[in-house]
Amino acid sequence: MSEPHEDAVEVEWTGGLDPDADVAPTEEDLQLERALRAGLDDFELSDDDRTLVETGELPPGEQDEAELRPVVAIVGRPNVGKSSLVNRILGRREAVVEDVPGVTRDRVAYDADWSGRRFTLVDTGGWEVDATGIHLRVAEQAEVAVELADAVMFVVDATVGATDTDEQVVRLLRRSGKPVVLVANKVDDQRFEADAAMLWSLGLGQPWPVSALHGRGTGDALDALLDVLPDTTSVPGAYPRGGPRRVALLGRPNVGKSSLLNRLAGEERVVVDSVAGTTRDPVDELVELGGKVWRFVDTAGIRRRVHQTRGADFYASLRTQTALEKAEVAVVLVDVSEPLTEQDVRVVQQVVDSGRALVLAFNKWDTLDEERRYYLEREIERDLVQMQWAPRVNISASTGRNVAKMVPALETALASWDRRIPTSRLNAFFGEVVAAHPHPVRSGKQPRILFATQADTRPPKFVVFASGFIEAGYRRFLERRLREQFGFEGTPIEISVRVREKRSRR
Repeated sequence: MSEPHEDAVEVEWTGGLDPDADVAPTEEDLQLERALRAGLDDFELSDDDRTLVETGELPPGEQDEAELRPVVAIVGRPNVGKSSLVNRILGRREAVVEDVPGVTRDRVAYDADWSGRRFTLVDTGGWEVDATGIHLRVAEQAEVAVELADAVMFVVDATVGATDTDEQVVRLLRRSGKPVVLVANKVDDQRFEADAAMLWSLGLGQPWPVSALHGRGTGDALDALLDVLPDTTSVPGAYPRGGPRRVALLGRPNVGKSSLLNRLAGEERVVVDSVAGTTRDPVDELVELGGKVWRFVDTAGIRRRVHQTRGADFYASLRTQTALEKAEVAVVLVDVSEPLTEQDVRVVQQVVDSGRALVLAFNKWDTLDEERRYYLEREIERDLVQMQWAPRVNISASTGRNVAKMVPALETALASWDRRIPTSRLNAFFGEVVAAHPHPVRSGKQPRILFATQADTRPPKFVVFASGFIEAGYRRFLERRLREQFGFEGTPIEISVRVREKRSRR
């Protein structure tokens, strides 16, 4: 990497070639492709191989219509079991559950279904009347969730009964005009059903006795929900899956992810505290940056090791992986005021393994002196040498310094993630590379590349048909040359080899 100085490392690209240069195939490229296709007739190919060779694509995935699904908000006082009910409906432990009020602090959307109906389920923080500080933020998020919902599941603790806070929530729900299903939670057996019946006094209709912990009665409550749920949402775009490009903010705890999201959003959207691990749920936020709208996901800080975490943090680390899987590009924040750690490298590797585009954001750059900058560059060269293809942006989340420079980095990474190289140009390229640097001879044999095609994008996936095994070192050489020729800054690329034998002559 270049020597570190102020102008050279604000945004550092490891490539330098025009990403679209030399992509358009020539007539010679097309002739070579036809010849190589014909040559494959001499080798044993499966039906899947032939489909891949002819179409140049893997089978397409199903299109998800999640944006049009109706939205259900789950609201209630703190610690009445909202997140437990979410987990029961989802059929998996996704929402953070802990016997402490206020573990859920922001609204979080999940994909759910019941009896063949699919809908978006939104978990919210506990609702407190006359809340102040962080609790006021939580209450505001719950009110927003009601406004952006088609129906509401109002959860009340049947063992406690209706409280003054519950009464005030009822008044707000009536003003919203949204259909409400009243869930009387913690009715673990028939002894508590009388407590549930007392909730008729709230005036929201039949209270449905439920034990979110054990699953008792949840089916009846969901059936009642489907009776009032529209076929499509009246608030399209509130929790979209498509549309704006999806960006996951990742990094070890307390590197400034929430501060960066708040800076981008221009408001205190996410709870920020100097205590590591304040954010426990992924929070989506639409942000306009560089003239475009982006969907940012602020995620719980990744702990040292999943099996060493406890309680809420354990499930938060699992959801961080889920948020990454739903994203298209990940911005990994690194605190430059401290030496790079094993955790930092592991988070970056997690992004690469997931196949998502990658941008490295070095936070707290304004705190750097010349000595620390020198050692940081040495640490990057040592620990991130395999990710030199990732764009680097040096920022300060607290002051907003250079945050706008994330836009060209994100656009470059996503363009590479989406890039497709024509088959004829790809084979011409491999022909030139192999002619100049053939595969080493092993045991008297030299494997030959028969044909290559780009089978997929997001990330770019290349399939190489070969007459023998291609060593890992040579695959890395091919990947490096692909990057040099076609760019691919900011995206991992995959090269798989299919070894095919010649047809036996009879």
